[in-house]
Amino acid sequence: MRSSLTPREIVSELDRYIIGQTAAKRAVAIALRNRWRRQHAAPELRDDITPKNIILIGPTGVGKTEIARRLAKLAQAPFIKVEASKFTEVGYVGRDVESMVRDLVEAAIALVRDEELVRVKGRALEHAEDRLAELLKGGQGRSSPHLAEADREKLRAQLRAGTLDDTQVEVELQDSNLMFMKNFSGQGMEEVGVNLQDLFKNMPGFGNRTRKHRLGAADALKVLEQEEAGKLIDQDRVNREALKRAENDGIIFLDEIDKIASREGKTGGPDVSREGVQRDLLPIVEGSSINTKYGQVKTDHVLFIAAGAFHVSKPSDLIPELQGRFPIRVELEPLSNEDLVRILREPKNSLIKQYEALMATEGVTLTFTDDALVEIAALAAQVNDRSQNIGARRLHTLLERLLDEVAFSASELVDKQYRIDGTVVRARLSDLVKDEDLSRYIL
Repeated sequence: MRSSLTPREIVSELDRYIIGQTAAKRAVAIALRNRWRRQHAAPELRDDITPKNIILIGPTGVGKTEIARRLAKLAQAPFIKVEASKFTEVGYVGRDVESMVRDLVEAAIALVRDEELVRVKGRALEHAEDRLAELLKGGQGRSSPHLAEADREKLRAQLRAGTLDDTQVEVELQDSNLMFMKNFSGQGMEEVGVNLQDLFKNMPGFGNRTRKHRLGAADALKVLEQEEAGKLIDQDRVNREALKRAENDGIIFLDEIDKIASREGKTGGPDVSREGVQRDLLPIVEGSSINTKYGQVKTDHVLFIAAGAFHVSKPSDLIPELQGRFPIRVELEPLSNEDLVRILREPKNSLIKQYEALMATEGVTLTFTDDALVEIAALAAQVNDRSQNIGARRLHTLLERLLDEVAFSASELVDKQYRIDGTVVRARLSDLVKDEDLSRYIL
């Protein structure tokens, strides 16, 4: 666990991006802090302290996924989001539940590798500059005693100043034709435990092929830096650290868990398959060892956060054993008009700020008045109440319709000041919202 934030600090950070849902934020903040506490507990008890998994219950668009995603960023922990409805029972065509653990390991490796790339960046850049200096002097791209140190430093200074960016240079790079192997050996091959790319890369005529590319010096420096960074990283150490990180810090977000709950009073048809997925999921959530191509991963201390709307089913429709592995249940609150206004205005990455930034790239200053935000929120709540309630996601649809004109003609506008007030919102959206049949399909 990389983060030592207190629960209050975690909630405060989540408040910057998510409006309301205090109970859910407190639950995940405590769960995250407990992982830090476990690592500082007495060694003889550490293995017995298991995470308290959480079920977030609430309609779509109220912040369930965003809470889990932001939590993982705060923790700097390996995190994956999977949809429970995508899994099938063992023996059927589709993804088996163990694949989520393999995906978590891949996420952990990417996380650790990125950290290592940052650590070796300075050395990798120096090596890349040396190689590029040699190439610019007609060499083979490796340090050469024939290139005087004074010339090397002069070329390095020119590269850093950007005066050689457009100079063309021929660079020999490893062939990337094996990328199709990685794609081919993806879904459906998890049980093999290998990647066809790894299998073929060392075979004659496959893995060691190189190809010459003619690039500008700036682009050549980037690809050479990546290549040098790869050489400086100990991949075996990265894999070991990633496995450890996945086991102790990993977070798996199981969305749509209500879709695998059996319907009350039904025992046949699709419900049998749903129950089969639950039974396959149970040992992973309880704690078991899963084989991956990097080694075994124990899931005893992986934190599972499940989420579902539970419109048709309810948490008690899950098999009792699985219910017991999610002791913390938090019901998220439906969004009020006031919440929707705050969602438009307050978060660090609010939709209004995103649209203002997009229009600013065209030189257009887009502004929203307070009454415009109130009107947008009221219309969103009205459509949610009348048709399917999709929470804050309704704001995306309304804003797209509202800003269609300026988004299309922004580059042609003479007046670069574009103001949206309540009158404009009503003029463009009210008729559409009032027409129930039309809004059902468009909004």
